[in-house]
Amino acid sequence: MKHEFPNGREILARLAPVRGGGVPDPDARRIFALVAWSVLVEPGDGVAGRLVAGLGPEEALQCVVARRLDASAADAAGVTPAEFTAGIARWSPRLDVREVATALDTAARARIRLLVPGDPEWPALVDDLGAHAPLCLWVRGNLTALAGAEPAVALVGARAATGYGEHVAMEFGAELAGRGVTVVSGAAYGIDGMAHRATLAAGGRTLALLAGGVDRPYPAGHANLLERIASSGAVVSEVPCGGAPTKWRFLMRNRLIAALGSATVVVEAGWRSGSLNTAGHAATLGRPLGAVPGPVTSAASAGCHRLLREFDARCVTSVDDVMELLGATLSGRLDAREAGGPTSDDTRVLDALSVRAWRETADVARRSGLGIAEVEGILGVLSLDGTALRDERGWRRTATTM
Repeated sequence: MKHEFPNGREILARLAPVRGGGVPDPDARRIFALVAWSVLVEPGDGVAGRLVAGLGPEEALQCVVARRLDASAADAAGVTPAEFTAGIARWSPRLDVREVATALDTAARARIRLLVPGDPEWPALVDDLGAHAPLCLWVRGNLTALAGAEPAVALVGARAATGYGEHVAMEFGAELAGRGVTVVSGAAYGIDGMAHRATLAAGGRTLALLAGGVDRPYPAGHANLLERIASSGAVVSEVPCGGAPTKWRFLMRNRLIAALGSATVVVEAGWRSGSLNTAGHAATLGRPLGAVPGPVTSAASAGCHRLLREFDARCVTSVDDVMELLGATLSGRLDAREAGGPTSDDTRVLDALSVRAWRETADVARRSGLGIAEVEGILGVLSLDGTALRDERGWRRTATTM
């Protein structure tokens, strides 16, 4: 790597602003190495993912700097000599520690936070991507919103949306918000933007996944929308601050949208819409996939019809259909509740709710003795089976649960 690796004190100083304060000494070099990897590689690089998983970020980075991978390390990582050589060719142009420092300094100035695997706020759903999972995430907004994103639905669709598509996205976003479901999308014009706006208007929580750095609002026309999303939810990217959105990064960003959604619904999409790429990632991950039908004469819905015909997507015409898709991923927990009654944490949350008074999530967390992110997840599930209700005043328990 060009220029020397910084000493421990400098690493701690660089990391502190993006980690919310002090960083434990034993973790500092590992976290710094993960940042270096995020600078070195393009999103979804499976060879890098296997190296980091097999050797750890520090040792894997040392192998890249030395341009050498011995046989035992190759076996541990499951990386062939040819793959390593090709990886070195891809990563060498970015082997400069100054780029890592720049990414951290830019994030610090923009008040961006850094998440790495193992953090309490790390969204475990992205780990389903395996070797193609993000090595770290840059977050603008509420970290607990990202950690407590379940239950969540990815609502995606075409940029060139019709009035019909935007109307459906608006209804779905607002109704899902009312049921305590997080809406995940890509902040693009058209369907994505409408899904975000409707969710916010209904007082819900939404996550926006960007293809470039979160310090660079994209599209620029959605700068204000992204500010609003960050105020209650989160704007997220695996690309370091300053990174530009590229066609490849958009395609790889879509896998994160699919991973963070417990189900994915394509609201409106043309035959070659990028939303079909998100649908493909959802199918690969085994996530439930839905598509909204449109007029058979509309080219704007040809992609949705293709998903219904060729990819076994479920036909979605209402939020109840979306909840059925979502219920497939939550059925294990709901079945457990039906068989043996509420779990102990569910009971604590129920006890913290009132039948008459509406209570904010923070108040429920304080009364139950649980974390806010954990309470948000439990409340979302309770709302699915009608045990808890939500409106602009907060949450309350239904009388039938007494």
